[in-house]
Order: sequence, then C-alpha cells, then structure tokens
Amino acid sequence: MNSRCAACKYLRRRCPPDCIFSSYFPSNDPQRFASVHRIYGASNIGKMLQQIPLHLRAEATESMYYEAQCRVADPVYGIVKTISLLNQEIHHAQSQLAKVQAQIAFYNAHVHGNNKIQNVELPSSNFNNSLANQGDAFPHPTLPLSIRPSWSM
Repeated sequence: MNSRCAACKYLRRRCPPDCIFSSYFPSNDPQRFASVHRIYGASNIGKMLQQIPLHLRAEATESMYYEAQCRVADPVYGIVKTISLLNQEIHHAQSQLAKVQAQIAFYNAHVHGNNKIQNVELPSSNFNNSLANQGDAFPHPTLPLSIRPSWSM
C-alpha cells in the first residue's frame, strides 16, 4: 500500500498489507480513529475487530465510533444517556397507545351497545309504550374528563 490507514498514521507505524484497521479507518478520516482510540485504545480495538466476524466489522466500527462520540460529548453517561432517553420515549408512546386503544374500545362498545338496543324487536306494543314514557331512564355514558380526548365534544 502506498498510503497508510488513519490508525497507522495516528500510531506512527508502517501499515502492513493485512492491517485490520485499514478497511474501517481510511486515511482520509483521521479524526474517526482518534475518537475511537481515545475511548478504547488501539489494542482493544484490534482485539474486538478480530473477534467479530468479517461481515459485521464495518457495523462494529460504526458503533464504536458512535459510542466514542457520545462518551466524548458526555463523559459520565455516554451512550447510556441516549439509550435511556429512547427507552423513555418508547414507554411514553406505549402508554399513549394503550390509552387510545382503551378509548377506541370504549367508543366501540358504546356504539355497538346503542345499535343492539335500537335493533332489538320488542314483543308487544304495551312494552314499547312503557319505554317511550320513561324518556331518558338509561342515560348515555360519557367519558370522565381525565381520559376524554381533546377532539371530543
């Protein structure tokens, strides 16, 4: 090779033809290796890459680089902060979904319940008259304000 990879340049050594770093840390992006080296160290990066199957190494170096960038940005929490925030968002979205599904089930039960009452044939005219005289003996259920959607009346 005429050109050394970013890792070999950073470490000030000759880049062998079978350099494990050359495919993942090209010479045109030296900051990439510097970030990863600062967090993991060259020896550990090499050991990790050797233990990973060849087809997964590119993704592993991307992950190492991202984790190193997060650690530089937040030395205490690093990537854990991002993971925690994403887990909170997932939990919030799942809670909202469960709430909406409960509202849909309630509305469906209400609509189907009204349809069943309206579609039932009553046996005698005396019975029909007694229901008409009762008026609103069976009020329609309403949602409590705490779970009422913003778009409801």
